[in-house]
Amino acid sequence: MAKEGAQRAEETEQMIEKDGGKDAEGSAAGSLRAGDTKEMRAVVLSAFGGLNKLRVSKKAMPEPQEGELKIRVKACGLNFIDLMVRQGNIDNPPKTPLVPGFECSGIVEALGDSVKGFEIGDRVMAFVNYNAWAEVVCTPVEFVYKIPDDMSFSEAAAFPMNFVTAYMMLFEVANLREGMSVLVHSAGGGVGQAVAQLCSTIPNVTVFGTASSFKHEAIKDSVTHLFDRNADYVQEVKRISTDGVDIVLDCLCGENTGKGLSLLKPLGTYILYGSSNMVTGETKSFFSFAKSWWQVEKVNPIKLYEENKVIAGFSLLNLLFKQNRGDLVKGVMDKLLNLYNNKKIKPVVDSLWALEEVKEAMQRIHDRGNIGKLILDVEKAPTPLV
Repeated sequence: MAKEGAQRAEETEQMIEKDGGKDAEGSAAGSLRAGDTKEMRAVVLSAFGGLNKLRVSKKAMPEPQEGELKIRVKACGLNFIDLMVRQGNIDNPPKTPLVPGFECSGIVEALGDSVKGFEIGDRVMAFVNYNAWAEVVCTPVEFVYKIPDDMSFSEAAAFPMNFVTAYMMLFEVANLREGMSVLVHSAGGGVGQAVAQLCSTIPNVTVFGTASSFKHEAIKDSVTHLFDRNADYVQEVKRISTDGVDIVLDCLCGENTGKGLSLLKPLGTYILYGSSNMVTGETKSFFSFAKSWWQVEKVNPIKLYEENKVIAGFSLLNLLFKQNRGDLVKGVMDKLLNLYNNKKIKPVVDSLWALEEVKEAMQRIHDRGNIGKLILDVEKAPTPLV
């Protein structure tokens, strides 16, 4: 084991030397001239707005502080929340310029003081509070997890956000059990596919899914009943299950909130974990934002009491970075990795993109063209234009 670790560390050092010896101009400049600070490539959001606010730039490479790991990034995950960040369509957005991204995978390059349980050369995946879309990131050790031997870096970058979100909504919030039924929107997306896989680990769970019609052939085997996202899915669900469903997982918001609540059985749980209906164009639209919120059914607590229904919200990023529940998330990750090692779940990767192709990748998410997760592959060269 020690021999393998030493060999990995040597390979990592060779990789770092190889990568550090190149820059965009082809010169041997792994450092800035002033102060000899090492550089890295990163996706930078210069201001909130459209795709033209994103660019790949050189930035000073971070070094780990106490309790942090320095990771040479191999792959980064793209999520719908990244589109909302780009638009500034979130509560208390950070100041720009900033490096987006909340999850990545790679190789441990250095350890901060007091870090235990990891060695240089370890293959890891991590949550990052912004700054993930770069060649190197530093993040507290509590947000870092070792990658199983047979998991690729792209799969690892597709794993944390989607599967932890799906697992915690199903099992921590809604208490999914045998024989229950679940309605999930955007069933072809990263979270939707994670939900479907996790539901399959529990006997006799019925999964109702909505998705764009062109995705149906590819994902039809992952859910029990699949509906067009633009169809009247409420009537379709009630036709199959007259008393509704036990759990509704809503990443859309707007008018779907009232529809979801109307479909709940007594003691059912509705969970809002996103608001993608508010992202209607490339830039933030206050009209679309207002229209979406206007369509949200006003929740009457007395009505919830009378109908025995539960309404909840879930934000993994807030749980990690604002509410300091990394310990709870680590316990969930341990369970998920056990399921992965037992071949019960597997991340679905839609496509790989170079850092320089981030605009095209974001557009694919915006158009809801992906089945599974889009990944930024740090070592991938941009595809030549034909």
